Amino acid sequence: MMTAIARRALGPAHPVRGVTVARGPRMLTDPAALRAAAPEVLAAGAAAAGGDCAALLVAAFGDPGLAALRAATGLPVAGLGEAALLEAAADGTPFGIATTTPLLADAITARVAELGLSDRYTGLRLTAGVPERLSADPAVLLDRLERAVRACAERDGARTVVIGGGPLGEAAEELGARCAVRIVAPIPAACRSLARLLTE
Repeated sequence: MMTAIARRALGPAHPVRGVTVARGPRMLTDPAALRAAAPEVLAAGAAAAGGDCAALLVAAFGDPGLAALRAATGLPVAGLGEAALLEAAADGTPFGIATTTPLLADAITARVAELGLSDRYTGLRLTAGVPERLSADPAVLLDRLERAVRACAERDGARTVVIGGGPLGEAAEELGARCAVRIVAPIPAACRSLARLLTE
């Protein structure tokens, strides 16, 4: 699903090949999983960079291994979280995040601070329910995320809402059409970032 979204976003000018890490959890839902994913992402990315790869996209909102991949490969590398947050906060826009992973709330807020965006950050809204179960039920996932998006806008004052998660990519695209507030879907945002890097 994430590879398909990236292919649509980048178009035929930039062919996309999806690579899955050899080990690790299916979803990154807590800090331990995020930490454990970093060396796996680095290994997979470094192996891909050894071929005819022109750029890399880390398809996880917590950006595991992002800095290490940049240092190790010298290639343009974009991460879902970094790209989506920077795009959302452009021009000083107040932005919030809607996501499904309560155990990563502190890590997400810390990432916002690392990127120097805290002054524009209106906060995080979480869906009700276990992340893995929500992902298995697209209709419920969409409904819960839409409620979180509306809370970001109506209660927190966000003018843009980032959907925080790669596996939420299809829901993010649907929410863009359903919600009055601007939605930043992380996979297309990372693709836009990569496209800019590839033309610099």
